[in-house]
Amino acid sequence: MKNTLLSIVIVSYNTKQFLKNCLGSLHKNYSQEIKDEIYEIIVVDNNSKDGSLDMVKNDFKSTFHIENHKNLGFAKANNIGIKKTKGEYILLLNPDTIVSKSVLPQMTSFMEKNHDVGVSTCRVNLESGELDDASHRGFPTPWRAFCHFSGLSKLFSHSTVFNGYHLGYKNLDKIHEIDACCGAFMIIRKSVGRKIDWLDEDYFWYGEDLDFCFRVKEEGWKVMFVPDVKITHFKGVASGIKKHSEHLSLADKKTKLKATKARFEVMKIFYNKHYRNVYPRILTMTVLLGVDIAYFIARRKL
Repeated sequence: MKNTLLSIVIVSYNTKQFLKNCLGSLHKNYSQEIKDEIYEIIVVDNNSKDGSLDMVKNDFKSTFHIENHKNLGFAKANNIGIKKTKGEYILLLNPDTIVSKSVLPQMTSFMEKNHDVGVSTCRVNLESGELDDASHRGFPTPWRAFCHFSGLSKLFSHSTVFNGYHLGYKNLDKIHEIDACCGAFMIIRKSVGRKIDWLDEDYFWYGEDLDFCFRVKEEGWKVMFVPDVKITHFKGVASGIKKHSEHLSLADKKTKLKATKARFEVMKIFYNKHYRNVYPRILTMTVLLGVDIAYFIARRKL
């Protein structure tokens, strides 16, 4: 029996069919590794009402499952799952993803060979084949955020000055360092996660991945983008607020409102935690007011 190399933690919230497809792709492509306990899968259910947990129990009996009796949020639920892991590496994986056969061995091999890397991600594609830009992020300084929300980043998509929000000037065909990736697919060196005490549970739905990568880099570790392999991410099916997956989502109006509020709240949490003492007070007030205005506009569109 080999030691567990990789622990896959999946947090589920009312995404039954997508979770089934995700687990199906893992079991289909990695059945031997799962059987030999080289890879383990842990599903943490955040009190889904769509039968997600029963499906896991009935169809994927080798998958370890944890049942939360209320929706604890993405960060806290992941932390609960992480505490049960045995692997040297932790993969945070969204339930609305499909993972092909070559992804896990290549990504774990990359981590094994690059000891200065704390976090890595593969190429995360949307259903359309386009890159999920949240998987290739720069940290959202006030200037970068202004360029992103004003449209300057799109106008000058390959500019180091105007498109730092998504690092659009980087070569997406080559392995390179980034500031942050998204929790849809994030491989973490367990020793690094332990050192920074895993995900910050102040973030309920969004932002915990960005914050985690920020703290990883503060400790001197690299965050790397590895486009040699890719997964598909049906992004936003739980929240229902992403245009590209709106047709797939079963989220009701209440869930969409909650997700929208969470999306803008995390901007304030991140700024107050990492930037409030870096920038002048007047800029801080302007940024936080801008977030409130953006939230008001987004809410009106629902």
